[in-house]
Amino acid sequence: MSRIVSKSPFSAPQFRKNGLLQRHAPGLYSFWKFARPHTIIGTSLSVLGLYLIARAGRGEWSIEEAVASLVPPLLACLCGNVYIVGLNQLEDVGIDRINKPHLPLASGEFSHPQGVVIVAIAGVLAFLLALWQGLFLLITVGTSLLIGTAYSLPPFRLKRFPVWASLCIFTVRGVIVNLGLFLHFQGRLAIPPSVWALTLFVLVFTFAIAIFKDIPDMEGDRRFNINTFTLRLGQRTIFHLALWVITICYLGMILAGLAGLPGTNRLFLVVFHLVALGLLWLRSMRVDLTTQASISRYYQFIWKLFFLEYLMFPIACLLS
Repeated sequence: MSRIVSKSPFSAPQFRKNGLLQRHAPGLYSFWKFARPHTIIGTSLSVLGLYLIARAGRGEWSIEEAVASLVPPLLACLCGNVYIVGLNQLEDVGIDRINKPHLPLASGEFSHPQGVVIVAIAGVLAFLLALWQGLFLLITVGTSLLIGTAYSLPPFRLKRFPVWASLCIFTVRGVIVNLGLFLHFQGRLAIPPSVWALTLFVLVFTFAIAIFKDIPDMEGDRRFNINTFTLRLGQRTIFHLALWVITICYLGMILAGLAGLPGTNRLFLVVFHLVALGLLWLRSMRVDLTTQASISRYYQFIWKLFFLEYLMFPIACLLS
């Protein structure tokens, strides 16, 4: 299925560049890279998806109501996203010059003081917007900011320890974001089985992303004493572990659909996850772990599957 990967100076995912933006608004393009587009997309879709799940079965609703309900928490979460990924880049300039030289701080497109200003503004805006929106969103965003800070900054710098690093990532993406955003949109302390199912799915799936992301980064991590699962167990082992973890996610959702998960359309849920599982394995058979491009494409594909869940699962809820 795969071969051992060689060391590479680049890191995945590297999504397609927006050539128009790069030519005509280079500062904005640099900020887009600084914000890590794949995390921005994931955050945006999670906010939208959980809003749709909360709205499912609640009768008619208007565009105006949807915009008023969605925009403030979306902005708060996006600002929090920029704070977390930006803080990590501020602390990892040396590592990124090896693993991710395309990032603005590593390449010199942004200076360190500019990065500090962006991160500080994003963090303050995230907190103020969440405070304005209410307790559930404040807890969601505030807890995410605290964990993101502990992940990157000394004296904790939890990213140095593989277990703690993975725990930080899938706790925020898997638990805090899903439950916190749903409670915010729901407006009361009640979580249905469908949201618990999605939370468990994303929690386990995010663990796979958390361990897979270190496969291309061995050289920089080794030089700066960032002890990852890839350095401990080897790239082949982590590749197969991530593949089987995602497989378990899909099998679990298929079984939940067959059992008649309340609040979802059984047929849609089962068929979608069967198709996604088949595509996952077909793509895994084409991965060449000796080439950076192949690893990058597969990692992008995993993120696309993650994005897709936040579109398709809400549709299953809306169709119920």
